[in-house]
Amino acid sequence: MKIVWGLLAGIAVVAIVTASTAIYTVGEVEQAIITQFGKPVGEPVTTSGLKLKLPFVQNVNRIDRRVLEWDGNPSDMPTKDKLYISVDLFARWKITDPLQYFLRLRDERSAQSRLDDILGSETRNAVAKHELIEIIRTTKGRTPLRDTLLTDEELAQDIGTLVPIQKGRALVEQEIFKAAAEKVRVFGIALLDIRFKRINYNESVRPKIYDRMISERRQIAERFLSEGNGEAARIRGNRVRDLNKIQSEAYREVEEIRGVADAAAASIYARAYNTTAQAAEFYGFTRTMQAYKDMISNRTTLVLSTDSDLFMFLRGMQADTGKQDSGRAGGSSEMVRELSTGQR
Repeated sequence: MKIVWGLLAGIAVVAIVTASTAIYTVGEVEQAIITQFGKPVGEPVTTSGLKLKLPFVQNVNRIDRRVLEWDGNPSDMPTKDKLYISVDLFARWKITDPLQYFLRLRDERSAQSRLDDILGSETRNAVAKHELIEIIRTTKGRTPLRDTLLTDEELAQDIGTLVPIQKGRALVEQEIFKAAAEKVRVFGIALLDIRFKRINYNESVRPKIYDRMISERRQIAERFLSEGNGEAARIRGNRVRDLNKIQSEAYREVEEIRGVADAAAASIYARAYNTTAQAAEFYGFTRTMQAYKDMISNRTTLVLSTDSDLFMFLRGMQADTGKQDSGRAGGSSEMVRELSTGQR
């Protein structure tokens, strides 16, 4: 009895192991290739669910049926105008013929390597056939925004305008896509899309681009500087003109006031000293004394004639002055007393 139960248990174990190796499942995002002794047999399994195969001699090779990503490494390549740029590309692809894919590539690592070769080569060919501006610019119909501060002369020099292009980056991407899609189709792969992720200037190109940008900005800055200097010169000129005008008007007004004051003073003097003959003579005396004070100092030398009006009063200052001079001086003193008595 024990032997029978042992045989039954062994048969059950063998049946379970055989069933486990004969039954397999295919997921929603998978497709499978059945191989027997390393060679594919039958058609690829593209539907999901529970499947059967020969146990022990057949193996299941699962292949992804989702959209897969390819992300290349940045690489330097020359353009048609001999300028080196660093191009970073990415693409999306899908396995459409799993049997062909399995026979030629076996796994995704091999597929990624083959895509590196094909897409990198086609990208180099496309970039080499176009100038730098064709790779940088997106489309050829774009109208740029131009600085509103640009003058007509600067607008005539095409400052701020876009260089005309024939294709643009979008059409270059399509060229790479078409050329690469034909080459990867033989591997059971469908190339879905390809795009430039990043395009950087090479170190040898950047100084030229920067110099061009700097020269354009410097030209506009020089114009602003010249306009600023011209405006500053105009403001300074207006300031000097207004200052001169104010000074001239002030001087004219001062002179008018001074003339009116002198006329009023002369009128007052005339009324004061023309009342009597003694007052007029006293006015002449005081004016002469004021003239002595203004023109004579300690080191002044005067050359006068004996009949000069100025010399008339100087003679009275000499030590050997005669009685005539004393009398005249006394007369003058008496005239001063009389004028003073009359004014009181």
